[in-house]
Amino acid sequence: MKKLAAFASALLISTTALADETPTYTLTLKDHKFTPETIEAPADTKFKLIVKNEDQTPAEFESDDFKREKIIKGGAEATINVGPLKTGEYKFFDEFNEKTAQGKLIVK
Repeated sequence: MKKLAAFASALLISTTALADETPTYTLTLKDHKFTPETIEAPADTKFKLIVKNEDQTPAEFESDDFKREKIIKGGAEATINVGPLKTGEYKFFDEFNEKTAQGKLIVK
């Protein structure tokens, strides 16, 4: 009986840990362009964007739509916490290279 209780307790802890995991999406910035250019995320859910700047120059990840701004050194990466957001489309860009580095977050 003790073994069963210990197993049930471990299972409960594992299930709780899985429920607490935050969805994570990765963006790569190279040649002043985002890959992928479009990311889909669930509505009403907090998530993380990992932005990897593979260019040698700094970038400024920015979104006026979901109110985030972060300077990322060349060859570095940053984690940006986002959400929860309502259903819709949200634009983001590299303010230092706005003509070429643009993307879109689609929240469903």
